[in-house]
Amino acid sequence: MSNFLSISEAAAKLRAREVSAVELAQESLRRIHADEPRLNAFMTITEDLALQQARQADEELASGLDRGPLHGIPYGLKDVFSTKGIRTTCGSKIFADHIPDHDSAVYEKLREAGAVLMGKTGLQEFAYGITCNNPHYGPIRNPANPDCIPGGSSGGSGAAVAAGSLFFAMGSDTGGSIRIPASYCGCAGLKPTSGRVSRRGVLPLDFSLDHMGPLTRNAVDAGLVLAAIAGHDPADDTSSSQPVPDYSISEFPSVAASLWGVRIGLPTNFYGDRVSPEVADAFAEAVFRARAAGATLVPITVPDPSEINVVSRVILLSEASALMEPYLHRRADFGADVLALLDQGRFLAATDYVNAQRLRRVYQQEWAKLWADVDCIFTPTAPIVAPKIGEPNVIIDGVSEDVRLATTRFVRAANVLGFPAISIPLPVTGLPVGLQIMAAPFGEAKLLSIAHAVEVTAQ
Repeated sequence: MSNFLSISEAAAKLRAREVSAVELAQESLRRIHADEPRLNAFMTITEDLALQQARQADEELASGLDRGPLHGIPYGLKDVFSTKGIRTTCGSKIFADHIPDHDSAVYEKLREAGAVLMGKTGLQEFAYGITCNNPHYGPIRNPANPDCIPGGSSGGSGAAVAAGSLFFAMGSDTGGSIRIPASYCGCAGLKPTSGRVSRRGVLPLDFSLDHMGPLTRNAVDAGLVLAAIAGHDPADDTSSSQPVPDYSISEFPSVAASLWGVRIGLPTNFYGDRVSPEVADAFAEAVFRARAAGATLVPITVPDPSEINVVSRVILLSEASALMEPYLHRRADFGADVLALLDQGRFLAATDYVNAQRLRRVYQQEWAKLWADVDCIFTPTAPIVAPKIGEPNVIIDGVSEDVRLATTRFVRAANVLGFPAISIPLPVTGLPVGLQIMAAPFGEAKLLSIAHAVEVTAQ
């Protein structure tokens, strides 16, 4: 199994009998075990289950039962997705021995698609943070440089995909928690539209900001996974009944990778402020390549992302604290960083929360007007590359900034506003840099096609 083998390439090899699902699973397990001392990317490795599911996939494919492109493909689940009979910790001490009696909707759909579960990936405690320096289970490390954070909170998923031990992994994204690990580790990470993927059976961090999505090797793979997990779930009252379109993308540039006539919005405000030189250079090169490939660049002014970030923090602090209220009597079992955030949320006034939700609706209406003039919006995913583990602050343009606030500065808006966003890796010689592409609600098909075209221009 090559580090760069895509899901569709592996699927083709399975159907040509060039490789078996068991062989893919065995190679995945070999890499997981080899990398685990260095990366600490997994909470639980489900070796016996993986081999059982792989054998079943081989038998089904041999008999003519084909469940689609994920059939027989090794993957991981962030350890917030409930798995019946398998420990689901949420990266916490409080749930260290939690064995769910039910499966999450996403796991149900991936099992139906024939994907092979290799294990539960590590994360920030309660998915509340971006460093993945977990006080209970140790830091997760970045494959590009093990001294650096992988980003979070879906850091184990990003690290395992970037290291080549998984073809894809599921993450959750409340304020950038899929896109940040994708950017810092060097893979693709998709946050779908709010309601596009069911949240049923996921240990929540936030009532209204949580989104479920995949971390993959590229945009084509993200579309294949999204096709398997998207759709209405009547058991989830946040689930959308919008029809699910075709998310498949041809990997042949002559067929799909055209940016001709695509209107790319380039914000003239906020998203160029306090950006590190390596990120600024990689972003400028991506924009140059997009224009050379036929895209039309449209300068736009986006409605106050700085205030939207404040709205995001108020909503998250309030809702996360409300969700964790039943466990706050066990203060000694929380990490200091998460406990401090939960305490902050308890001190916020109800009027602050109500006003934040009111402003959220205002900004949703304001940003909706942008899609009449552009097909997508380009920004850096993060203004910096991955910081060192334990580094509390970074210096950008001579200004010291909190690592968490700096990292999430460009990604929070998509959660508050609910539209889809993807981070794809840009070609660099140093630590990975991500390009964030945002699109109108339920515009994932267009978003993925544009992302794939951008990836092709970088080859």
